[in-house]
Amino acid sequence: MSIYFYYGDEDYNIEQAINEKRELLDKNFSAMNFKSYNNPSFVDLISILRTTPMMFGKMLIVINCIDYFSKSFEESQNKQIEEALALVSDEVDIIFSAVLPRNENKKLDTRRKIFKILSKYNFKEFPTIKSYKTDEIISWINKYSKKLGLKVETDASTTLVEQIGNNLRELANELDKLRIAVHPKKTVTKEDVKTNCITNEDLFTFTDFIMTGKLDSAILEYRKLLSKKHEMEILSALQTMLKKWVVIKLNEKKMSTFEISKLTGMHEFVVQKNIEKMKKHSLKDMIKLKQNLLDIEYKIKSGQILDTKGAIENAIIR
Repeated sequence: MSIYFYYGDEDYNIEQAINEKRELLDKNFSAMNFKSYNNPSFVDLISILRTTPMMFGKMLIVINCIDYFSKSFEESQNKQIEEALALVSDEVDIIFSAVLPRNENKKLDTRRKIFKILSKYNFKEFPTIKSYKTDEIISWINKYSKKLGLKVETDASTTLVEQIGNNLRELANELDKLRIAVHPKKTVTKEDVKTNCITNEDLFTFTDFIMTGKLDSAILEYRKLLSKKHEMEILSALQTMLKKWVVIKLNEKKMSTFEISKLTGMHEFVVQKNIEKMKKHSLKDMIKLKQNLLDIEYKIKSGQILDTKGAIENAIIR
């Protein structure tokens, strides 16, 4: 029996840590020997902790317990939880997971009894790497790349950080794609990143053409982006970037670039560049474009639109 307690606001690292444990399950019975629960009630929690495997091999149970830190169990219930944890079957591993919102600087209340109970076991905090800690993000890139059998050159890593910031999930997605794009090479260069990844520069050029009414140029730029990414990936990247631009525009006069960097997860240098570039664009136009793209995304995902390329082009020229 092993009990783990993972918490923090870096959901991707928590997810990876859980997946590593799941990979250790007997492949023949992994589907039956893995269970996950979302904030189970006290009665259900006690029942879960008394679980025994139905098939051969160990069982892994993941319990999302974030709600346990916004409400309190009674003292008698806490005692029963402690007793149940002590008696968990030797063939069952349990992971308690408490994922906090990213970039909101929230912390678990360590004074709560449930925290004290769970922290007696294998506990680990997974905090978001601050956007200004470039060396730490690059270190993470190197570690993840090594798992993929890749070496990412320093200037390539720096470029990725400048474009994506501290979002590890997005960085992992780009590295996964780069591994395929550069095959059979094992080294990723800065040129590889520029060729295969949508950069902030690409997105700004695209949106700049839209918001200045240069629609023919916008359509041409969109079609150039399609050579790098699927249209839904472009739409997602553009939505993410527009969300960050709106935050920058709303706060550029009342917050420092360092503070905005923490809010958006963007590198401070990139924030500074975007403030300069966005001077000629209004917040109203940004929000209008974002709403147009949201409407199109909803219609595509709900099956109302099948021609995604055409739909996105229409959203551009509205």
